[in-house]
Amino acid sequence: MDNKANGVTTMVAAERARLTDRDFAALDTLRHLADAPFDEAHGLPPSLYTSISIAAEEADSIWRHDWQCVGLAAEIPAHGDYLTWTLAGEPVFVVRTGDGDVRAFSNVCRHRMMGLLEGRGNRRRIVCPYHAWTYNLDGRLIGAPYMDRSKGFDRDAICLPEIRAEVWEGWIYLTLNAAAPPLCETLRPLADEVSRYGMDRYVPVISEDHVWRTNWKLLCENFMEGYHLPVAHKATVGAWFPADETEFPAARCDGFTWQSFTKNDNAAYGVAHPSNDRLTGKWRNTSLLPTVFPAHMYVLAPDHLWYLSLRPSETGDPGETRVRFGVALAPEVHASRDDLTAYVDEIGEFFSRVNDEDRALVEAIYRGALAPMTAPGPLSWLERELHDFMGYLADRLVPKSTERDGGVSTATTPNTPAADGDHTPRGTGDLA
Repeated sequence: MDNKANGVTTMVAAERARLTDRDFAALDTLRHLADAPFDEAHGLPPSLYTSISIAAEEADSIWRHDWQCVGLAAEIPAHGDYLTWTLAGEPVFVVRTGDGDVRAFSNVCRHRMMGLLEGRGNRRRIVCPYHAWTYNLDGRLIGAPYMDRSKGFDRDAICLPEIRAEVWEGWIYLTLNAAAPPLCETLRPLADEVSRYGMDRYVPVISEDHVWRTNWKLLCENFMEGYHLPVAHKATVGAWFPADETEFPAARCDGFTWQSFTKNDNAAYGVAHPSNDRLTGKWRNTSLLPTVFPAHMYVLAPDHLWYLSLRPSETGDPGETRVRFGVALAPEVHASRDDLTAYVDEIGEFFSRVNDEDRALVEAIYRGALAPMTAPGPLSWLERELHDFMGYLADRLVPKSTERDGGVSTATTPNTPAADGDHTPRGTGDLA
């Protein structure tokens, strides 16, 4: 279903036939909500989170198109360190080469399609566990036992496909889109906001992978708003959140959004260490919370950062999301702790509690999105970033030039939040 004249996969009318009428109505509503002023915004139609067909459209229009974060470059500091990921169904590994570069390759052997690496670790050579075909860290095949009698076998002609990788401010991003603009161009305005923290020098101390029973967009939206913090996180981070001091960018940004807020004096985490000489004034207790679309989110605080990077399930189930969670400490905090192991256990336990609180929320919201009578309501000013996210989703899934059924796509009005609220059973494109 490709029309890649400009490197962007668009939805061709004939291929969109798999979408139900409910899906079309939800996409039309998304486009209208994104184009309407924020003070008229409602939540998104439930089927945008539950439809298998819309999830399939996202695979091409989002996950094979945009940059995705796989973690911090500091998580693979040494020659041969690697980590693995799945990029729109493509298993990949990211490795630190001998010259210090970060490179990414297909994680599938070119012989019989066996997976090469799992999880994280260190390898100076990549050896297939099936027949011991062996690759250098630059992806070249350097060994293949018992292939000397195979006519036409040319070891020098075989290599692992390389994936585009870019390290930005200490983060590793990958994309399958050869025509995607360099990420540094898209994120240049965000660099102005994050550079004062020096996060590329933060030291990773925790990295975990989980599976949550929710749609990835619900988890993104939950991260992007502080409206729920005083209620759902009152036992953890909510106690430190002065809602009235939340700030947002002046205008919608292309490819990202953010908010910031100043922690109060009761915060156990989020305040600059006394030896931090990078931050002054209010920035010594201000946290910045960027979201890089589609699904990389992090809390950048003076003393630590923690992040989530999401990807949908390879099964196509819109209600299953793979979550990479990590924590890193500001360098002066890491260096000052005589009890580093105990401190990492403490901070890890705390943010695990925060994640457990969020997991309960977004999994319950997904169950609510499946209910026939569900309909969204208007947004609070504290949910401003959700409107930015709508703009991103609309630009990917419903470009303004999109047509269907031979004519311009018809749409509901912004003040009728969704066809999903019509109390009728879910269409065949939804996961019941």
